Amino acid sequence: MEELNLETCLGSISGWCDDIHVLDSGSTDRTLDIANRHAHHTHFHPYVDHASQIDYAIRSLPFRFEWLLLLDADRTVTEDLKAGIESALMHHRSDENGFYVAHRNLFRGRRVRGLNSWRLVLFRRSLARVDDSELVDCRVRTPGVVGYLRGAIVEYNRKENDIDFWIDKHQRFASRLAAEEVLRRVGRLRWSVKPRLFGNPDERIVWLKSRWLSMPLLVRPFLYFGYRFFLRFGFMDGVNGLTFHILQALWFRLIVDVKVMELLRRIHSGELLPEDLANSYRRPKQADLSGQDALPAR
Repeated sequence: MEELNLETCLGSISGWCDDIHVLDSGSTDRTLDIANRHAHHTHFHPYVDHASQIDYAIRSLPFRFEWLLLLDADRTVTEDLKAGIESALMHHRSDENGFYVAHRNLFRGRRVRGLNSWRLVLFRRSLARVDDSELVDCRVRTPGVVGYLRGAIVEYNRKENDIDFWIDKHQRFASRLAAEEVLRRVGRLRWSVKPRLFGNPDERIVWLKSRWLSMPLLVRPFLYFGYRFFLRFGFMDGVNGLTFHILQALWFRLIVDVKVMELLRRIHSGELLPEDLANSYRRPKQADLSGQDALPAR
């Protein structure tokens, strides 16, 4: 259901990329019409979660080339990034297997600062693996040397202009993040990335998240808001930035903390077993999600 985003996303690479694949999970709006106008191939795969979709795409879609640029429907490629990708693919080192790309985030059409800004989105698909050690955030990992590209990807989910959509989406995310934190606290879920403050962007963000887990519940959202709004210059984005950081850094994190406390209470009282919580978020095996290509390829 990405008709509000997909036109801009595919329009940013149409005519520049000659092997575009769109993976859909059963949209009933104009998503497929838009995909068929811009993409070379469209595919169907039932949706379980973001990581499962990306894993299926990397492992199963018939890409023509070894290097893969991974885009969500709400992301567009800037001209500077296109030039950076072209240069990297022509001149990359033989042991380089992927590249981090900077992200710029928009909220209601205007830039917001203070978010994680580097993600691995260009990589050799034969070596790439999806990190499934988190329930909300999703990252691709690859062995060997990883470089950095000039230019940026712009992330702007136009569906989030509807504040009810934004709230409903983050309510779901809050439940998953709370479950993830509790599973880590009881030893049922562990990071697959080594936390390092001075490592690559993925290692650094995992280090920060591990520190977050040791901070006091209900206090840390206020500290996080202050960090994002003041130290990461969120105040420079005016009222729009203030709105975003109150919602995303404070309100959302408070909801997560309340849900964490409730899950911990239920576990300590014996009402909920950690095994049952883990099973409720366990991903089916890839074979169970294989599906079939139900959409015609162009």
